[in-house]
Amino acid sequence: MEALAGLSVILIVVALIIIFVILYFVPIGLFVTAYFSGVKVRIFKDLVGMRLRKVPPHVIVRAMITATKAGIMLDVGKLEAHYLAGGNVDRVINALISADKANLGLSFERATAIDLAGRDVLEAVKMSVLPKVIETPLVAAMAKNGIQLKAIARITIRTNIDRLVGGATEATILARVGEGIVSTIGSSDTHKHVLENPDSISKVVLAKGLDAGTAFEILSIDIADVDVGENIGAKLQTDQAQADLQIARARAEERRAAAVALEQEMVAEVAKQRARVTEAEAEIPKAIAEAFRSGRLGIMDYYNLKNVMADTQMRESIAKPEEKKG
Repeated sequence: MEALAGLSVILIVVALIIIFVILYFVPIGLFVTAYFSGVKVRIFKDLVGMRLRKVPPHVIVRAMITATKAGIMLDVGKLEAHYLAGGNVDRVINALISADKANLGLSFERATAIDLAGRDVLEAVKMSVLPKVIETPLVAAMAKNGIQLKAIARITIRTNIDRLVGGATEATILARVGEGIVSTIGSSDTHKHVLENPDSISKVVLAKGLDAGTAFEILSIDIADVDVGENIGAKLQTDQAQADLQIARARAEERRAAAVALEQEMVAEVAKQRARVTEAEAEIPKAIAEAFRSGRLGIMDYYNLKNVMADTQMRESIAKPEEKKG
């Protein structure tokens, strides 16, 4: 009896395991839900096949039910393929429903392509229905009269579904609008003209078609704030004058250094000449003595030479001005 009881327990456990495996691979409840929701799925080829292909059947079937109830007919195999490719099935279905209600004409193929490209297709559809406002950072530019202006612009954009795949992002829009603001302010004759007509900036920038090649369409560009900055022109002139002054000082210092060097060379040359004169004067007594010994110079000639020298010294002393006594 005990052996029979043990065998019965084993059989019950095995039966429960078999039932669990069957229910896992054959989700009867999900099939019934799909059937009464109007979604046609096959038990073995679709539901069991999804289990074997590592695709959660409830994700695909619930997405099919949601789409069918919204009036969108889809193929189970395409949804399963999108899931296997790494896409977000629920987000694609919700985007298709939103686009269908808004008459945007979004196809399943384009929606899956946008999703696989890494873009949020549901957010893109929402931005197509409800435009988004983005704000540029503070843009500084200088008018022709040298006055700096600082402006902030608010850009209203909406998603362009056709250019969403491969189109540039919001950062490109901001960069182009900032460049357009700088160009418009820079071409103005005075900053007063811009302050009087700030809408002229938005009109000029909007007319340039800055949304080309982007994933968005610019609806409007509004200047939120314009402030007067520094007098850049005067500052540049001051800096230029300061630079010219530094250059002039450097050139003057160069000329002064050259003059000092020339003066030092002349002083050195004079010192050399004086040294030569002193050296020559030192040779005079020797020459006189040699002349006495050789008999070429007599005593009267010597006295006459001394008188000439004394007369010369007297004339030099008379010619020199008297030194002022301190």
